[in-house]
Amino acid sequence: NYLLGVGRADCTGPVAEIPLMGYANPDQVGGGLLMRLYSRAFIVADLDDSRRVVFVSADIGMVSQRLRLEVLKKLKNKYGELYRQDNVILSGTHTHSGPGGYFQYTLFWITSKGLIRPSLNAIVNGIIRSIDIAHQNMKRGRLLINRGTVENSQINRSPFSYLENPESERSRYSSNVDKEMVVLKMVDENGQELGLISWFAVHPVSMNNTNRLVNSDNMGYASYLFEQEKNKGMLPGEGSFVAAFASSNLGDVSPNTKGPFCVNTGESCNNPQSTCPVGGATMCMAMGPGNDMFDSTKIIGQNIYTKAKELYEKASQEVTGPLSSAHQWVNMSDVLVELNATHTVKTCKPALGHSFAAGTIDGVGAFNFTQGSVEGDPFWDGIRDQLLGKPSNETQACHKPKPILFSTGEMTWPHPWHPDIVDVQIAAMGSLAIVAVPGELTTMSGRRLREAVKREFDSHGTPRIDVVIAGLCNVYTHYIATYEEYQVQRYEAASTIYGPHTLSAYIQLYRGLARAIATNTVQDLPRGPEPPVFNIGNMTLLPAVTADRVPVNKTFGDVLQEVRQQYRVREVAEVTFVGANPRNSAENATEHNFLTVERYTNTSDSWHVVQNDASWDTRFYWTKGLLGRSKVTIEWHIPHGTELGVYRIRYFGHYRRNLSNNHAVFIPFEGTSSAFEITAL
Repeated sequence: NYLLGVGRADCTGPVAEIPLMGYANPDQVGGGLLMRLYSRAFIVADLDDSRRVVFVSADIGMVSQRLRLEVLKKLKNKYGELYRQDNVILSGTHTHSGPGGYFQYTLFWITSKGLIRPSLNAIVNGIIRSIDIAHQNMKRGRLLINRGTVENSQINRSPFSYLENPESERSRYSSNVDKEMVVLKMVDENGQELGLISWFAVHPVSMNNTNRLVNSDNMGYASYLFEQEKNKGMLPGEGSFVAAFASSNLGDVSPNTKGPFCVNTGESCNNPQSTCPVGGATMCMAMGPGNDMFDSTKIIGQNIYTKAKELYEKASQEVTGPLSSAHQWVNMSDVLVELNATHTVKTCKPALGHSFAAGTIDGVGAFNFTQGSVEGDPFWDGIRDQLLGKPSNETQACHKPKPILFSTGEMTWPHPWHPDIVDVQIAAMGSLAIVAVPGELTTMSGRRLREAVKREFDSHGTPRIDVVIAGLCNVYTHYIATYEEYQVQRYEAASTIYGPHTLSAYIQLYRGLARAIATNTVQDLPRGPEPPVFNIGNMTLLPAVTADRVPVNKTFGDVLQEVRQQYRVREVAEVTFVGANPRNSAENATEHNFLTVERYTNTSDSWHVVQNDASWDTRFYWTKGLLGRSKVTIEWHIPHGTELGVYRIRYFGHYRRNLSNNHAVFIPFEGTSSAFEITAL
């Protein structure tokens, strides 16, 4: 038995003009909202409250070091020594459709146009608020665990790299992806359901890099379905039950199950370089199971939800035992790894290889880079040497056979381009150990790490530990491929930034943490070197938010394009308003909803909200015009099972008015469509 608390809070941030984080495509800039992003927090405490563990899963691309440091600082100010770097795990779901700009290392500025305070603040505040809610609602309860297999939801997107792993190792596994889902169920002592955490390894990239609507992708859709199911009669984002679908060792795992095809010719491009005969690598794209990316997101999300629900309902194995957590900061560019009694190797200063620029079949890169490059390219290397400087001989030798594109560990202007100081962390709740990994482990890397940690627990008298990998935690360090996968330098290997022995170094470090927990010597672990905090103002290339203006004879919220009078179920109701920049709302609304769908009730002669902007069925598009004008289009994709009757769509925004003294005011406004009727087929 434990004390348990769960909490959920909005962390969406600005939904317009901010580059989305994930595909590193500078053209993929936010232009609206499909689903809200949430931070979901879970606190587990001993009954005597001597120890606590916090697990947070946030609907963001990854947790950045800056984000983590700011969250820890706020927690310290609020709660003293209760929530610390050792007992708080922050994990990102890895959606590729959330706002970027919350990083302090320079490499991540390039595609997200610098450090964007409103984006960072929204995530920090959302995480803190979710922890606050969980903290305020602690009650006695039980943890139950279950595991099972998810089918038809993943493919390995670098199968040729996977095949480099030893045959003797591969033969122990039935698939080149991890199909196992682990579900942790939380109920209070009266059996009331509190929430769940599911860990499953797949990239949330069902929405591709043409998408401009902020959303939480397939994992977020699974959370949405589970929470809608448990919080009956509540709007999305409301209700006390919290369902987190967290990331795991998803490095080489794609949800685009039809596999890679040449967009121009339709033939398969499942080859070691992922290239097409015509158009090369830029034409090779993987397709999801649906008719379009929305449909694919729904199908994959539904699969994940369905399995989680089944595992949740059947969960009977109780998690019991003491809580513990161990954490170290490590300089990952300088770890001495003992491979065996006689052989030691070292990690390297961070660097990205040529194939990093190729991207993957889920989101291809620019120019003519291909995956699997073990040779440099004199043209790009020449440009790189001129602009950014040549990698040192030492770094080149350390990373072999990776041809270095960006020697980020040797680039320090205006701040370092990549982290050296990285978090390693394990939190154990009785028989469950959560290994918090600062990046994306490939399938086989994850298997090796889990096995090593489990063995370490076993050998120190803590058998039968369930080891779960939580991905994208605490600081982002790209990918972690195995030594063998590293040799063929596909995207994941080229993005293994600390060199060929990165995985071995992590295994050594996490074994050390596991040993400390198992032998109760956590207090003797060295803290390690603290990460730096760079003094960055609001350094950004984002367009400034200017005053909003309206067309002649119109005001904010006026309807420009009206709804039809009648719709049937499965049709799309659509209305366009005179709009204002949604970035105004992100900072000035406490409870921001850009839209509602409302149904008219005869008996009370009033309107009731049936959908909001967190709903999967609504889409909010913002289009920027000239001279401060803009339009908002709201779509409601009327779902199967919608009650017949009279409805309307409302829009809520804020417009900016500049005052003479260099100040601005933000004025709320709303718009309402005409009423329309939903009729039977």
